[in-house]
Amino acid sequence: MAGFGKTLLALAAAAGLLGVAAAQTASAPQTLAEARAGQTANLGTKARQRDKPETPPVSWMKLVGYPGPLGTMAGYLAGVPETEGRRPAIIWISGGNTAIGDFWTPQPRANDQSASAFREAGMVVFYPAVRGLNGNPGQIESYFGELDDLVAATRWLKAQPFVDPERVYLGGHSSGGTLALLASEYASEWAGVVAFGPVTDPQLYGNGLWGVQPVGAKDKAGQRLRAPIHWLASITAPTLVLEGRDGNAVDIAEFSKANANPQARFHVVEGCSHFSILRPGSELVAAAMKDESFADLLKRDGFELACE
Repeated sequence: MAGFGKTLLALAAAAGLLGVAAAQTASAPQTLAEARAGQTANLGTKARQRDKPETPPVSWMKLVGYPGPLGTMAGYLAGVPETEGRRPAIIWISGGNTAIGDFWTPQPRANDQSASAFREAGMVVFYPAVRGLNGNPGQIESYFGELDDLVAATRWLKAQPFVDPERVYLGGHSSGGTLALLASEYASEWAGVVAFGPVTDPQLYGNGLWGVQPVGAKDKAGQRLRAPIHWLASITAPTLVLEGRDGNAVDIAEFSKANANPQARFHVVEGCSHFSILRPGSELVAAAMKDESFADLLKRDGFELACE
């Protein structure tokens, strides 16, 4: 009987430990990837950009195709080195409807949305067009299936012989910054992520940008899956968010207040706007990416940038 009693106690103890483990698992926040499992884009309207991208008129940028979940997707590849060796690289997402376009014409320092600072720093830059844009297959899903396209683009880029697969980053501006931040919450493909001027919820963009918001107006669950404010705990790669005071500063404050993840930091930079922060901010970030000190930027309490 004594042995039987000890067995019961052991079983009870084991059950207690299992209960604690189950409670801990239950209390862990659901990740964005987990929340999206089994879900569909559930589009309220369908939109697609049928015009294919222009072939760049410069030698240092090429129109290429990458294998996406829906088929071959278009993209611009810049900064491919002429010498052997592997370089750091960045996937860049522009603002607006995030379509690719003229990234080769020199832009003013006060509003340089071309991500040229990364190429000039010696990095490979890839501008992937996502589903429904630039003649790509599929429909615009507004911050849903586009995340899978970014993952596919990143894996393709990592496989290129001139790219260091351990130093592939992700970046974006405005609506592209919102998409980059959401991607950082969804996957862990990148050595680091920089997002300029994102918003807490893309519903804030309204329908002013063509094709940006086809998600159903009554689909609150679908809208939540697209809003990065809800998934900050899912971030695993160092993620830096920067915005000028004359920009989406209110959103950055909301992000900062909601964030408890040390892998993400949010900063409003004085003296900069939503656009003027891009060039000096990109120069700062590109230098850190090149010398593998990007994660150290998250330790800083603030930034001073020479914005015009």
